[in-house]
Amino acid sequence: MRSSPEVRSARFDQEQCVEAHASASIRHGPGRQQETRSLSLALQGGGSFGAFTWGVLDRLLEEENLLFDAVSGASAGAVNAVLLASGLADGGRRGARKRLQRFWQRAGEAAPRIQPGIAAAIATRILSPYQFNPFNLNPLRTLLANEIDFDVLRHNPSLRLLIGATRVRDGKMHVFQEKDLTIDVILASACLPVIHHAVSIDGETYWDGGYSANPPLIPLVARSRASEILIVQIMPTAGADMPTTASEIAKRMEQITFNSSLLRDMDALAAMTKLAEAEVQGSRLLQRLQKLRLHHVSAETEYPLLSQSSALNSDWHFLLQLRDAGRVAADRWLSSSWELSPVDPSRAARPPQTARLSPSMRAQPVTLPLSLSVRELWQKSQKILAKLLNLSWRTTSGGGEAD
Repeated sequence: MRSSPEVRSARFDQEQCVEAHASASIRHGPGRQQETRSLSLALQGGGSFGAFTWGVLDRLLEEENLLFDAVSGASAGAVNAVLLASGLADGGRRGARKRLQRFWQRAGEAAPRIQPGIAAAIATRILSPYQFNPFNLNPLRTLLANEIDFDVLRHNPSLRLLIGATRVRDGKMHVFQEKDLTIDVILASACLPVIHHAVSIDGETYWDGGYSANPPLIPLVARSRASEILIVQIMPTAGADMPTTASEIAKRMEQITFNSSLLRDMDALAAMTKLAEAEVQGSRLLQRLQKLRLHHVSAETEYPLLSQSSALNSDWHFLLQLRDAGRVAADRWLSSSWELSPVDPSRAARPPQTARLSPSMRAQPVTLPLSLSVRELWQKSQKILAKLLNLSWRTTSGGGEAD
């Protein structure tokens, strides 16, 4: 996609803005000048809506006393995760901010112009990518190759990374760790099957991680050393009007599908955290849940028109709007949530100033039979928790999977 002089000028101004931000003194909120905090990130996927996450990360990277421990991501969240990690490894905070900005600029330039007829066929599933894209062209491969040294991420990781993809043969979540990372892993995590061919890795084929783990939240809780986790949610939960056209229905189905795993995991964590409040001793898992702080920022809170927008829209001005909204959301969270006491994870998906989830946005909570005794209830909850935290989740060189 060629750039107009106005767009090129906007990009030049943006580069100057990023440089100025990076050179400016690090900002600190009230009472935080001497405090260092560790934070893990769960980055949801959603196509070009990932530019919102770019803005969130850009603002967080200004906080010198904020240390990143682990990052999980799917689809666009996976892309942002490896951009953050590789930027930190190569050039520290300033390098990470520049890398994120440069990638999203180039993504806008590389986005192909799709003819309206082809776009409609994609939306309505009339054509498959094996028909309209027989050579499996994917500009994301070139973008990633130009920006990221995967050898560095594998052997000298700056962060713990958990990248989610969906295994085609059984629909299960597969979590790749930093030692597994390749370009194909990220392409697998971002593989929308209506647009791209499935990605084959070690004899298995994968689709977008958004279908099974968007993002991998419970594996992140299990692996993170930080007790605070920030979820960056970019897919709208609330629809606009009732969808009636084929493209509107397809878009709403995608929004629901890409949010379902996140809401499910948050409610599972909520149920387990409440059970962890019982006075039962001797469990490291229990202690971890008791200390868990789950925070949340949402793109649709800062950008109300998001539900009417397309995740395939890579127009530069749209990406800048999302980036700015992400910076605002992160700034608000830093100002209002820094001193929050631990919260019920089920309350983490409302606007960042309250860190609560409205009932209309929540999935149905996990429930247990009321007839169980306290001891039986605890024993049953431990079994459920063991499964949720994937004690069978393999951490071999092949990554991890939820059985």
